[in-house]
This record gives sequence, structure tokens and C-alpha cells, in this order.
Amino acid sequence: MHHRFRVTSALLLCALTVLPLAAQRPIKVFISVDMEGIGGVVTAEQLSPSGFEYAKFREYMTAEVLAAIAGAREAGATEFVVADAHGNMQNLLIDRFPAGVTIIRGSPRPLMMMEGIDSTFSAAMFIGYHSATTNSQGVRAHTISSATFSAVKLNGVAMSESAINATIAGHFGVPVVMVSGDEQAVGEVQKMLGTVEGAIVKRSISFHAAAVMTPESSQALIRAKAKAAIFRVKDFRPTTATGPFRLELSYKSYTPAEMMAYMPGVERVDSHTVRFSARSIIDISRFIEFATSYRADLTP
Repeated sequence: MHHRFRVTSALLLCALTVLPLAAQRPIKVFISVDMEGIGGVVTAEQLSPSGFEYAKFREYMTAEVLAAIAGAREAGATEFVVADAHGNMQNLLIDRFPAGVTIIRGSPRPLMMMEGIDSTFSAAMFIGYHSATTNSQGVRAHTISSATFSAVKLNGVAMSESAINATIAGHFGVPVVMVSGDEQAVGEVQKMLGTVEGAIVKRSISFHAAAVMTPESSQALIRAKAKAAIFRVKDFRPTTATGPFRLELSYKSYTPAEMMAYMPGVERVDSHTVRFSARSIIDISRFIEFATSYRADLTP
């Protein structure tokens, strides 16, 4: 009788140990990757297909995402979706990625830099991000389009792309857990979200200058921070994404503001600014994509 009790207790202990692991939700990670915050990037020469360093920096951009994936996997992440979120959104070298990683590329797309996210993800990471257009110190600081907008506000607050994207993630109940970029970009995210893991891969000097790390060092730092973020994934909470939302776009020129105000539901606030209101951040995202992408000569 005593021996049988010991055997039964051992089996019960084994079951209690195994069952939580078997029932554990897979750790699915969404990664949105921009290019201005990639280590070494300082000018358009690294950011545009016409730039003499663009081909090389596509490799660095890809390598930093791969570093984040590797670090997250070391901490237990199991699935990944990566949104190529810079320029024409066709920058990542997709043949460098391991099997099982889904990559979102091309545009237009309703969720912009966050296309592909949904409520099944455990965490979101921002790789290669930059600071807001209102930041006077950040490398390549802008919001959505440096050529188009002088300010982008949501409910009266000046927004960075990271703030908009964290709110979109919050709509789906997904917390942002890690960001990489210069110290201004990382600082903006941490000011908004708290103890998000931050990989500072360069220190800003001016809009077009920075003190940068070697690519190997940047990638190692990103890998370590991504690993730390997933180890701490239960510490993070999604950004509140409850509407209504009031978006204000301030154009650098008069005419776009005038034309946008012709649309029902769009109000012209001043000579350069229009306002659009919606109950959902998803509708705000769709409006921004329309405002930045629509042209009458679009084909096909």
C-alpha cells in the first residue's frame, strides 16, 4: 500500500509538471521593421534604392531582424511575422530568413507598418525605428512622411510612428516589448510605454549624423534585448486603444489640406491642417494610408 502511494504520487507530480507546458500558449511575435533606425543609417544614401549604400544596408536591416528573431527564439518564441515597413516596403532580403517566418511586403495596406498583426500575438517588437517629426535631435526624425507632414497628432498629442503603431497593437491586445534605434527613438517609446527593452544602436548628433556601432555590435545588442523582452513578456501590457480618436494632419503645403477637406467627414482646422475623427484606431490607420498613398493616376 505504501509503495503504491509513492508510485501514484510520482505520477501525479509528473502530470502536474507536464500539463502546464503542454497547455502553454505559443509565443507568437510580430516584428515591424523600419530602416532609419538601423545601425549605421544617417542619410538617404542608405535608405533609397538610388543611394550608393542602399544594397549594403538592406543586408544590415535584414540581419538586425534576424538577430531579433534569434534572441526571441532563445527565450522561447515559436512563431514570427515580420512587416517590412520602410519606403516601398520591399527592402528585406527574404531569402535570408529561416523557414516558418512570414514576411509582409508591398503597399498600400490598411494597417501600414503593422499589417499582419492580430490578437494571436504575444508580443510586438519595433526594429530600426526613428523618433517623431517634433523631435529636434533624432536621426532622420519624422512621422509618416518627412516630405509631407510637419505634425501628426492623435487626440491633441504629437505622435511618433512608434506611438501610432503601439496603439494599433493595443487594439489587438498585443504589448510592445522591445524597440531598437537611436537614443531618441528608444527614449520616446520608453517614455510612453515604460520598461520596454531598448537597443540603442547609435547616438544622434544631428538629423543626418550619428555616432554608430559596428553592424556586429548592433546585431548582438538587438539579439540580447529581444531575448530579455521575451523572457519578461508577462511584464508588459498593451497600449490603451479605446476611442474615439481625433487625428490631425498638418501638411507642409496648403493645397493637400484644402483638397483633403473636400472629403465628407474631414474638417479643415487651419490653412495647413485637417482633422478626421473615428471610433477605431484601425479606421485612423486606414485614413492615414489613404492620405499618404492616394493619387488619381494610380495603376493598375
